[in-house]
Amino acid sequence: MKNALIIFCIVFSTTLFAQEEWGDVQKNVVTLKEIPPVWPGCEEGNVAKRDACFNNKLAQHIAKNFKYPPQAYKNNDQGRVVVKFIINEAGLVEIKSVSGGTAALQKEAKRNIMAMPKMTKPGMMGGKPRAIKFTVPITFKTGK
Repeated sequence: MKNALIIFCIVFSTTLFAQEEWGDVQKNVVTLKEIPPVWPGCEEGNVAKRDACFNNKLAQHIAKNFKYPPQAYKNNDQGRVVVKFIINEAGLVEIKSVSGGTAALQKEAKRNIMAMPKMTKPGMMGGKPRAIKFTVPITFKTGK
């Protein structure tokens, strides 16, 4: 009986200390992770692979569709243009802002981003479609 009482006290005190070590469960915060949109052709693999594929396809798209505005090239206009956009719940691009460079360079950067294809799947958060924000810098250099 005495041994049973000692064992009970040890078990009871251990559970009290263990609960204190874990902290207050009511103060924990659950965060949801954004799942990026899926570029056409990037449907295979886990989220990390699809995200890497998205970034690769975006870089390829920008390089393939890059056109230096002829007048800006003649004038040796150079600069870094930053395009902020979202891919909305339907998987389509919406430009939010374009900054830096000249007006001609901004127009070209906007045209390039707007030429992106519709995404196979939109971004997700908590199992629901969600607009995901992106910021892309495009550097224009004439090499002159």
